[in-house]
Amino acid sequence: MTNEDNRLSEAPPFWSELRLPSLLSVDKVQKLHAAIETDWNPLQRTACQTAAGRALWKHVTNDMLAELLAGETQLTSFYQKIQKDCLKQAREVSGVILAVRTLWFDSKLEAAVTFLNDKEMLQVVLLGAGMDTRAYRLECLTNSHVFEVDFPQVLQVKASLLQEATVPRDNQQEIEMKAKMLTRVEADITGQDWLEKLQNSGFVPEKNTVWILEGLLYYLSNCDAIHVLRTIASQSTLTTTVVLADFMNKQSTMLSKSTFQFYCDWPDELLPSLGFSDVKLSQIGDPDAHFGLLNDPLNMFDKLRTIPRSIEIDPEDGTPCCRLYLVQASGFPI
Repeated sequence: MTNEDNRLSEAPPFWSELRLPSLLSVDKVQKLHAAIETDWNPLQRTACQTAAGRALWKHVTNDMLAELLAGETQLTSFYQKIQKDCLKQAREVSGVILAVRTLWFDSKLEAAVTFLNDKEMLQVVLLGAGMDTRAYRLECLTNSHVFEVDFPQVLQVKASLLQEATVPRDNQQEIEMKAKMLTRVEADITGQDWLEKLQNSGFVPEKNTVWILEGLLYYLSNCDAIHVLRTIASQSTLTTTVVLADFMNKQSTMLSKSTFQFYCDWPDELLPSLGFSDVKLSQIGDPDAHFGLLNDPLNMFDKLRTIPRSIEIDPEDGTPCCRLYLVQASGFPI
């Protein structure tokens, strides 16, 4: 057996061959995904790209709806990247950052729900929710009201796709929502009225809330990103608040200047200046951001963690120090 065969044999069985779920062949589902490819802009399509990553790492993300939400085009594209990485014995396989990020947010959300749990329903707000499925897969949300906020066309197509998953069909697992309540709020986060629309949809500022900003901030302008954070901070003066977010450093955003905008090299200093407290920062590969997925002793994440965060260029090989920070912060009534 060759080294390449060894690499593939260690991978999940479904990485050896891409098998699309039968639901993706349903006419309405195909039409919905065709509209995504033609009508959505690149930013909106990142929702399906992210779902494809969760789908192809479903052995750890446990996301059984991700394939449906990703669609054939994005699944095929992501699968081809994984195949190339396996064949060339890459130290980091495509999607591993996304898988670790997903599990980090899941674990921190579960801990926050446990910490904030009381007789009243907890509120969980996902800004830029995209094709997120936590309301359907996390048992910890059984006493939570989940709000998904995103562009109208994204949430409408998502709802239509999930509706197809509820139609009785042979050999199709019935989907069940785990959250006590789910409300989709159609709003542009770069606008000034998204909080008003959220409140009009049933969000209560005085109730304990967990805010999830996963894969969001770096797509916003600096002005919009800071405005979102300030808006959430203003709500924390009314009730106990937990914020979970990820930040790119400057070097990371330079990988695609046309895609990424906002960056922050020191989010653990930025957030307290905006009114948050108890800020905890992790990097991919830290004990709480590993999940047994980074097993190559020479993986780039472990190497990055040994280089001071103030260093932008690796002094050994001259490569940029591209970092993703996973950050938890809190806010409490004054």
